[in-house]
Amino acid sequence: MKARAFDYVRPQSVGDAMKAFAAADGDAVFVAGGQSLVPALALRLQGPALLVDIGRLKELEGLSLEQGFLRIGAATRHCEILTSDLVRTHAPLLAEAAPHVAHPAIRNRGTFGGSLALADPAAEFPAMVLALDALIEIASPEGVRRVAAENFFIDLYETALQPGEVIVAVHIPVSSGDTRAVFDELARRRGDYAIVGAGVNARFDGSTVEHMRIAFLAVGSTPIRARSAEQALLGRSIDADTICKAQDALESDLDPADDDQIPASMRRHLARVLLGRLLDRLEAIG
Repeated sequence: MKARAFDYVRPQSVGDAMKAFAAADGDAVFVAGGQSLVPALALRLQGPALLVDIGRLKELEGLSLEQGFLRIGAATRHCEILTSDLVRTHAPLLAEAAPHVAHPAIRNRGTFGGSLALADPAAEFPAMVLALDALIEIASPEGVRRVAAENFFIDLYETALQPGEVIVAVHIPVSSGDTRAVFDELARRRGDYAIVGAGVNARFDGSTVEHMRIAFLAVGSTPIRARSAEQALLGRSIDADTICKAQDALESDLDPADDDQIPASMRRHLARVLLGRLLDRLEAIG
């Protein structure tokens, strides 16, 4: 199939992009890397009258440190996340997850903001910004606001973004103290959608867990924090008994749905196995 006919504009600023969207009476979509949108257009799952290209806007580019946060522009490519020393130093969990994102051809074009805006529950970066307690900066005709990742992902492919709004950047608190980060996922083949994946971002005081955030992907309609598992680990050293308690706590954190390929019971089992592996790795880092 081929995409329906559409008009195309490349605005010079975020403000111009929102004006172009509004002028199309809402029958428009923003495009940056296009790694999700272009296939949807080709399959005619989407058929906008106007494509507004925001992929080269300077306002959406760049990685920098700003007042205790790592700022990642929304148009930053996945491959830049993978190779950035700033990311590796100040948000190591993103660097851990980046090699698992699809394949090199997609990482070379796909954008960080695009991944969050799509909010695919099986994608790596949405879950990792949740684990990192990130703030998502959104521009609208009324101004700019920041939304916590906790409140950004609402339901399947649904976010806090309103029609005509644009993600400008993501602000991640920089790592401090003895921060350790691990990520892994289970998939049939490297680069395929994960059956289950998880990232752990933790801070230690000696051998004791001082701060813990665990986020899972591919186990629900949105990225999911494992809050009960986090509580089972806080204030404790990581050992076999603590890991077992955290795994048991997952029963109240995760409630995946059955689907045609993977039953819910298998996802829960694999999530338990994966968490055990990640916590073993986290302890070994120290």
